[in-house]
Amino acid sequence: MRPGRGHASAPGRVPAQEAVAGARATLHAVDATLLLVEDDAGDALLVEEMLADSDLQSPLTWCKTVTEAHKHLAGRAGPVCVLLDLHLPDAQGMDAVTRIVGSSPDAAIVVLTGMAEGETGLTAVATGAQDYLVKDRLDPEVLSRAVRYALQRKQVERTTAALRAGELMARENARLERGLLPVPLLRGEDFKAFARYEPGRAHALLSGDFYDVVQTADGTVHAVIGDVSGHGAAEAALGVCLRVAWRTAVLCGTAPLEQVRLLEEILVAERSDRHVFATVTSLVFPPGGAEVRVVRAGHPGLLVRDGSGVSWVEPEVGMALGLLPGAGRWSESTVPLPPGGHVVLFTDGLFEGRTGPSTRLGEEGLLDVARRHGALPARLFVDALVSEAAAGAAPYGGLADDVAVLHLGWGGAA
Repeated sequence: MRPGRGHASAPGRVPAQEAVAGARATLHAVDATLLLVEDDAGDALLVEEMLADSDLQSPLTWCKTVTEAHKHLAGRAGPVCVLLDLHLPDAQGMDAVTRIVGSSPDAAIVVLTGMAEGETGLTAVATGAQDYLVKDRLDPEVLSRAVRYALQRKQVERTTAALRAGELMARENARLERGLLPVPLLRGEDFKAFARYEPGRAHALLSGDFYDVVQTADGTVHAVIGDVSGHGAAEAALGVCLRVAWRTAVLCGTAPLEQVRLLEEILVAERSDRHVFATVTSLVFPPGGAEVRVVRAGHPGLLVRDGSGVSWVEPEVGMALGLLPGAGRWSESTVPLPPGGHVVLFTDGLFEGRTGPSTRLGEEGLLDVARRHGALPARLFVDALVSEAAAGAAPYGGLADDVAVLHLGWGGAA
């Protein structure tokens, strides 16, 4: 059965209509700083006179070298158009363009060339400038149009780059989601697994929450849920690594306690920072549905559903993985299940959201929510838990962390 799950949204997207509106605004109402980089006083006076006769109202600053231009541009906010000569005391030809592009990538550049330098102007555009002008053919209208178009092209370039970054982020999210949130591997219809993932507000990429469910040939169902500390691509990739390692260990017949030790070894070997750790709960459901065997490594407790009743269970817990490599001691607990009983696992993002300036939902608050919805079927029950947790945190910025929830058990409608 494919688990239900939320989807992380791709950051950095700029709607097309915003890009068009921004480009039009830049074209029709220039509100930008103009910087002339020119060592010849006569040419500088010519440009200044042309600007005075144009419809541009932007202030002009004159620098004689690229070094001076760097100082002027450093830390400057807002749109900037650089009118750049290619023959300067400290930069010649394309070197002048590449230095301005390297130090101020958001600045629009209009290169000023001589009559015989048409090819040089085209090369400058290919190097990163937005336009070029021949000095001997300058007039106020041509200069005004070049500045406006250069600023517009730079804005379009930035918008396009943001859209591309958003698309790449969305593809990365999808790739990581497939690794973190797999389809349960079940061999029949007698065991029901429903899962949901909800991204937190604080980051665009998935974080290290992961889960998996696998039924082996003897009918036993194995499940895991885990949470790698931190947020970002590195933590999500590590979560994928641990999830795949767990599934491999289960299919190879590795015992639950040995699985946990193996996961810690992998985490320590693969983490990018020695402070990264992971919490994990591993479950084994033998056929028959009378019990579930639990191994916990720093992970929150679990909920057991008995008809319309819900209870919080805290099996024996050991140290989270990676806190003190090699020093962890874990044990396997047996939790009896009532007839038709189901187990609900979750990551701590479900109950750590703020519900007030200095309060959180907490474990007791989550249990109260679960009991109010105890009569609901699995899918609606899980949705209710996530929805109420998110609604309670909404006035305080929403869920601060990702949430993964697993609803597991023999029989019953999922």
